[in-house]
Amino acid sequence: MQQTQTPVAGAPAVATASNTPRGVLGFKSLLAVAVGLVVSQGVMVIMLQGVGIAGAAFIVPLTIAWVLALCYAASFSELALMVPRAGSLSAYTEVALGHFPAILSVFSGYVVVAMFALSAELLLVDYLLGVLYPGLGGSLWIAFGILGVFTALNLLGIDVFAKLQNLLAFVMVVALTLLGVSALSGGFAPHEIAAGQIFGEFNLGDGALTLIALAIWGYVGVEFVCPLVGECRNPARNIPRAMFFGLTMIFGVFLLYCLGALFYIPRETLMNAELPHLEYATATFGGSGTFLLAVAAVTATCSTLNTSLASVPRMLQGMAEQGQVFPLLGRLTPTSRVPWVAVLFIAGVTGVPLLIWGNDPGTVGLLLVAAAIAWLLAYIIAHVNVIALRRRYPDAKRPYRTPFYPLPQLIGIGGMVYAIVYASPAPELTAWIFTSAGVVLGIVSLVAMVWIKLVMKKPLFCPEPLEALGGDASSKND
Repeated sequence: MQQTQTPVAGAPAVATASNTPRGVLGFKSLLAVAVGLVVSQGVMVIMLQGVGIAGAAFIVPLTIAWVLALCYAASFSELALMVPRAGSLSAYTEVALGHFPAILSVFSGYVVVAMFALSAELLLVDYLLGVLYPGLGGSLWIAFGILGVFTALNLLGIDVFAKLQNLLAFVMVVALTLLGVSALSGGFAPHEIAAGQIFGEFNLGDGALTLIALAIWGYVGVEFVCPLVGECRNPARNIPRAMFFGLTMIFGVFLLYCLGALFYIPRETLMNAELPHLEYATATFGGSGTFLLAVAAVTATCSTLNTSLASVPRMLQGMAEQGQVFPLLGRLTPTSRVPWVAVLFIAGVTGVPLLIWGNDPGTVGLLLVAAAIAWLLAYIIAHVNVIALRRRYPDAKRPYRTPFYPLPQLIGIGGMVYAIVYASPAPELTAWIFTSAGVVLGIVSLVAMVWIKLVMKKPLFCPEPLEALGGDASSKND
């Protein structure tokens, strides 16, 4: 017997808005979203730490992590086009596993992660500018200023977002590619370390394979294009292409960026420096490198912030339409159709860690690692969703079908479990990080159970019928 969706009292009538494509975003804009969210300043630091630990052998975990990322992109592509709703992972999980895992996956894997990831990015750019230009950073006015500006710009609508994102992603990729190519070629400054020494130290026995967990952080987030499915042109073609092209572009940029660093910076410095990317840019370009790094760092932070403020609120909008969160989070502006309450909510929760841990960026960094565990759990849920929906609705229309199913899902689940096990950057921090992640997941789980039982009055693990979300469960694939 099929269940029908019971509207929550006071819920805004926004379902039509999210299900009617406006066709604003093309392939280039979606590619900019995919690349712009992933390549953050924090990831720029993490990649250099990885190559500092393993040297040139870091190429191997970087490549394996890229393959794992292609697997999750395949799962999200199939899900996003089978259930094309703004809610993204919550919508897919609702029809595959039920409301409880749907709410848990989005809040633990996106809202909490976005909260700490954006805060860490803003703290890092504030600190970097303070080092480069004494007197600018340290007071957090730069961090709050950037947050305020991009919140306001996102409230103006998806058109403004797309133009900004295209520019930010282009500048960021060009800056990082220029840094990597210049370092590899030695075009601006002679190499400090010979190629023979770099590749002569290539050794997977130094623990390089355990760095898959670190390398995967360099690829998480391209699925942020999925909540924008209602805003894009030709989603069946452009959403998978944007994710796959984006991941491959990121892999190429990081490969140049990481290998180039080994020609100028000793591995010990890359591992231990607070701002290894600053050491890298200065060694490669001299004094002018600080300006290039400032441009790359600021655009990376702004791009990550811009994408998150566009995508996560639309996840909450889709959840509000299904009664999974407060209806207020689904309210749209009358002209630009922006979920303005959700945008302000994400901006607000981003500012909280800045106020609490503003003078201790290291704490936020540890919290980010803890929250990232939840992100990988969300990816595992996405893979499980594909398997569950293939079994429940084998004949449903799927504009995109994962090649070699179910191998990408099984490989992806195994890889994400491995990454979670080795998520801690140091043994002495393992207990703290997993305890923090457990507390986050516990709080989210408790709130989700109370909401589903008392407000939605639904079972925790009873999937909704695909037809309730606009999917076609009976049509054969072409």
